[in-house]
Amino acid sequence: MNTQTITPTPAREREATAASAAERPVRDHTLALTVSYNGAPFAGFARQPGQLTVQGDLEDALRLLFKRDIETTCAGRTDAGVHALGQVVSFDVNDVDLGGRSLPSLRRSLNALTHDAISVREVEPKKLGFSARFDAQAREYHYHLCVDSTSPIFMKDFSWFVPGGLDISAMEAGAKHLLGEHDFKSFCMAASAEGKPTHRNIREISFHPETVMGENIMAIKVVGNAFLHSMVRTIVGTLVCVGRGQRDADWVKQVLEACDRREAGENAPAQGLVFWRVIY
Repeated sequence: MNTQTITPTPAREREATAASAAERPVRDHTLALTVSYNGAPFAGFARQPGQLTVQGDLEDALRLLFKRDIETTCAGRTDAGVHALGQVVSFDVNDVDLGGRSLPSLRRSLNALTHDAISVREVEPKKLGFSARFDAQAREYHYHLCVDSTSPIFMKDFSWFVPGGLDISAMEAGAKHLLGEHDFKSFCMAASAEGKPTHRNIREISFHPETVMGENIMAIKVVGNAFLHSMVRTIVGTLVCVGRGQRDADWVKQVLEACDRREAGENAPAQGLVFWRVIY
């Protein structure tokens, strides 16, 4: 376990910092949290007035600890009901905030103050100015399909039940059309794409059979530099159309070229998606 304590800045620097604190935000250190959460209770990651969100809950806990507002930055916003295993959240603090706290004690405090569906797994010091979002090189998501003939019990809240069998070879063939850099406007919420760049680079889409507590799961791993709103869920919904034999693999290329959300498959249910990890 990391027992590191942040080293305070020298006394003269602290005095100068205190003198100017009223004029500018003080940033002595940047910390990063690795956070897991069950997305079911939350209206997504991003803070929203009057809604329970992951960011709002984390910032409430940080406010209680540091007695001031702390603004956080995440590696990738998740929608309502989407889970995370390795979300990364960064923020800046000063020497007074830390007050000699060790990183493990900060982690324990955050876990005591946050919602039961959130687990802060790690607290790490980063180079001053590190951004969980802008310093990320890639994000990895896993989508879980239950491919048993009967509905799941243990994975019910963490998978999409698709009975009747799927042609995984056809899905793999369809997924190849999405690899590389493309305009993914067909694979995101139409309203969120207006006036915004929609090119992204997908480096991997792969399929991995798993058995979880005796239930048969097909995990679809999707890795890319960044993702649009609901992009992974629309990719999965489109590939499931191919796997069910409703469309052929080359249809995925047509959907991509159309740059029109109406041409793609359904939006896969949120509960099957997990923000797996961030690559820096």
